[in-house]
Amino acid sequence: MPRKQREKSGTGIYHVMMRGINHQDIFEDRGDYWKFLKLLRMQAFPEDKSGKPLPSHIIIYAYCLMSNHVHLLVREREDGVVPPIKSIAISYAQYFNNKYEHSGQVFQDRFKSEPVNDMAYFVTLLRYIHQNPVAVGIVTTVDVYTWSSWCEFDDTKACSVPVCTTQHVLNRIGREELLELIKDPLPKALNILDLNNETEQRVSDEKLRQYMAEITGGASASSIQHYDRETRNEFVRQLKTYGGSIRQISRLTGISFGIIRNA
Repeated sequence: MPRKQREKSGTGIYHVMMRGINHQDIFEDRGDYWKFLKLLRMQAFPEDKSGKPLPSHIIIYAYCLMSNHVHLLVREREDGVVPPIKSIAISYAQYFNNKYEHSGQVFQDRFKSEPVNDMAYFVTLLRYIHQNPVAVGIVTTVDVYTWSSWCEFDDTKACSVPVCTTQHVLNRIGREELLELIKDPLPKALNILDLNNETEQRVSDEKLRQYMAEITGGASASSIQHYDRETRNEFVRQLKTYGGSIRQISRLTGISFGIIRNA
């Protein structure tokens, strides 16, 4: 069956989502988040070898980096939205595979996108993207999450790797108004691209990651799949006993359903 063509945006603005293959984590530590942000900056604010600014490949209005997926609110430039996002995905996958001695895909197929054709939906997405960590229970307020673009809109904070063109947004929405909108939780029943509707987990991802670090002596989640079979299966059994579901353990470690089920 031929691949469905991307729906074209009349404004050139898109909500883009990149997800780890089989919902697996794509960020293991702070260095991974920094690497991804630097790749975003290279597309938003490219420079030549001497450091002279070049025309942007893409305009970024907002982002949120979650453990296993990324949300971006972007505007395409002359070459469209696909080349810069594809470049980011390829570069990050190469970095990830090299760092963690991983082989194969890092991201789930091609990235997903939806057009943003009016200001009302643009504002909804600004709220949705920044509220993502709150909605899944990682933090209680938007302003304390490290890996989103909110630091670029909040003038009381500093961003080490700024990638957004915030003035375009603030010209349309005042900072105080935007702050009030961000604080106001969106309803859960929204028709937004790939809304996280996974069933409630018995143990949160964060708690399971912490437990994995304890039983492995601080090893990354994805490294468990490379242990010898007996050691790997023993760790899997401990994770299951702790309360992790088969799907959850597979998503966090990259180990197949069958191995986890039979361990």
